[in-house]
Amino acid sequence: MAAKLNLDKLDLQIIQAMMETAEISYADLGKQLFVSGGTIHVRIKKLQEFGIVKGTKLNVDIKQLGYDITAFVGIYLEKSSLYDNVAEELKRIPEIVRLNYTTGNYSMFIEIVCKDISQLRYVLHDELQKIKGIERTETLISLEEGFNRNVQVATP
Repeated sequence: MAAKLNLDKLDLQIIQAMMETAEISYADLGKQLFVSGGTIHVRIKKLQEFGIVKGTKLNVDIKQLGYDITAFVGIYLEKSSLYDNVAEELKRIPEIVRLNYTTGNYSMFIEIVCKDISQLRYVLHDELQKIKGIERTETLISLEEGFNRNVQVATP
């Protein structure tokens, strides 16, 4: 969309509240913010149209589902111009849950979630290493996630 959306205080409050509790009804959120549920509905639709709100996600404790390994991999590319091609190949690997194009030592940084070390080995050895353009990788295994939070977009 060509136009730029100017967010006001209410938009930011809606975003903040929905990031904290996405299942809240528009009516309840409207009461909390002293506006109608219809106003919340219209604002959410506007935020979706501009790509600010990109759906909702269920927050699942993946450890409870047997995913015990989280690893971060720094990827060195042969040439930075290969980023787009390598990114497309990485998208095809379902265990990769996040990709960032970075400055510093690595060209790319990915997060991988696996059920066990054997699955991680498969992703690293059999999947990543066959992608053309990847020169080498460095893997860091997470021992524990201390916290994971959204950015604060509205003041409480």
